[in-house]
Amino acid sequence: MWLEASFDRLGESGTLAAGGLLIGAAFGFFAQRSRFCLRSAVIEFARRQSGGKLTVWLFAFATAVGATQALAWAGWFDASTARQISARGSLSGAAVGGALFGTGMILARGCASRLLVLAAQGNLRALLSGLVFAVAAQAAWTGALAPLRELISGWWTIEGGTPRDLIARSGIGHGGALAFALLWLAAALVWARRQHVSAWGWAGAIGAGLCVAAAWWFSYAVARLGFDPHPVQALSFTGPSAEVLNRVLFATGQPLTFDAGLVPGVFAGSFIAASLFGERRLEGFEGGASMRRYLIGAVCMGFGGMLAGGCAVGSGLSGAAVFTATAWVSLSAMWAAAALTDRLLDRPDAAQPSVSRQMASAQDRA
Repeated sequence: MWLEASFDRLGESGTLAAGGLLIGAAFGFFAQRSRFCLRSAVIEFARRQSGGKLTVWLFAFATAVGATQALAWAGWFDASTARQISARGSLSGAAVGGALFGTGMILARGCASRLLVLAAQGNLRALLSGLVFAVAAQAAWTGALAPLRELISGWWTIEGGTPRDLIARSGIGHGGALAFALLWLAAALVWARRQHVSAWGWAGAIGAGLCVAAAWWFSYAVARLGFDPHPVQALSFTGPSAEVLNRVLFATGQPLTFDAGLVPGVFAGSFIAASLFGERRLEGFEGGASMRRYLIGAVCMGFGGMLAGGCAVGSGLSGAAVFTATAWVSLSAMWAAAALTDRLLDRPDAAQPSVSRQMASAQDRA
């Protein structure tokens, strides 16, 4: 088997990192071409627009859920040992962290994965925001923000196993979960046709969703064949960003992991896509106020993502694909908080009443 041959050549840790690099590169390429972004999807939904961004996100979501559940239904993948299912979780952390992440991605104008993709294109705003995001995530995991994260996480916890497994609790089985995904995929196809979504839009989003399922299968296969314990995991960018930053700063001698290859892989894949299609260009901040907004958003995402146990991809695609309860709570909180933040800060029609009141007040004074 090719995986065993890779063990012999690269070792187990090297195989994990190589798999993370390749799957990450594919995800970065497809995400760049499709413009996959949860923030854009939420804004379009909240403003009742029809530009196709929500449809792109839905393609990726339905594909990630459907492909992962198809693997489980066929007996090629089992999520029961994954941390998102087996370990004790925090519903309070998922709700509060998801809300903070949703607010942060509106302020920073992109979720964690989108910032990484944009940074590879030459967007310096995204590059700086991504670095601050990684620092905040590390601070929330083992640094100054860790006590606050642990405090919030302890408010409402949920046992691992069946309590976190929505498929087991609902009794729908993998077949029912697959049918759920196919229903949303059919809806995405109808909307894509009506909204004239480009070929790269839907194809790239499907590719991004398949990368999530590929990561689940690959990490599961390595965990089964390897002699050393390896986590069963998929794509996420909160913990991996913190890990890569830690490796860069301190050059740790720890064995390579899937996450160590994932982040560089996504950057490389996006860079290749942007180069091939002539979309690399340097972009910076427009002013101090803009910079402040991005950095606050990055901190909210870093702390919120670590508190929630996943980012827009970690919870929104990977966690949702295995139907873990905390992932669906955090994803719902992300949507709600992002829509509210957009309503309060960015929507033109939300600002209109205050402008009208100011004009009316001026007329009264005159």
